[in-house]
Amino acid sequence: MRVELITLAVCCTLAAQDPLQRERDRMVADQIEARGVRDGGVLRAMRAVPRHLFVPPAVAKLAYEDHPLPIGHEQTISQPYIVALMTELLDVKRDSIVLEIGTGSGYQAAVLSLLAREVYTIELIPELAHSAAQRLRELGYSNVVVKTGDGYAGWPEKAPFDRIILTAAPPEIPHTLIDQLKRGGKLVAPVGRSSQTLVLLSKRRDGTVERKSVLPVAFVPMRPAR
Repeated sequence: MRVELITLAVCCTLAAQDPLQRERDRMVADQIEARGVRDGGVLRAMRAVPRHLFVPPAVAKLAYEDHPLPIGHEQTISQPYIVALMTELLDVKRDSIVLEIGTGSGYQAAVLSLLAREVYTIELIPELAHSAAQRLRELGYSNVVVKTGDGYAGWPEKAPFDRIILTAAPPEIPHTLIDQLKRGGKLVAPVGRSSQTLVLLSKRRDGTVERKSVLPVAFVPMRPAR
């Protein structure tokens, strides 16, 4: 049995035992499906991942509400709809190797892990990287690899990637990350500083890049390592 199928089975078992499953179902129906997200795999992953375990205990009761939440170190976990939308835009396949820039609490990586073969995720802040890696391991997301590092540099040892997602906003998409994207691959990122736009970038088979603006967003800035 493939790793991701084992992981999905583990997560579905956890979900079935979770008293907050109804809140997750309501979150998906009211916040995500109602806004037009239709991908079945994305919806199942959003129903399965226990979002309340990826936020600090002080705000866990707000985990399924329709807004971002603080996770410490001036970082946030994105609004559920935005997580689902970005994941749907990324169009992850079962054999996809995904790079995530900005691990945060590990929630987006957990969602991706139920759709992809492998997820590599980079977090600049060591404390967040450590806690996310421990959380993901304890919850059974075994196809996720976390490292502390500079997202602007990507992960050249594991490149090229089928899909790349950024969960913090650079002024422009770093060329390093575009170079690490496979031909035929997709990259989703919030872009900008005072005004931000969610961008879908597709790399064609000939290596040229198509860029599409999706909607205005507000993310924490993407910072380079000092």
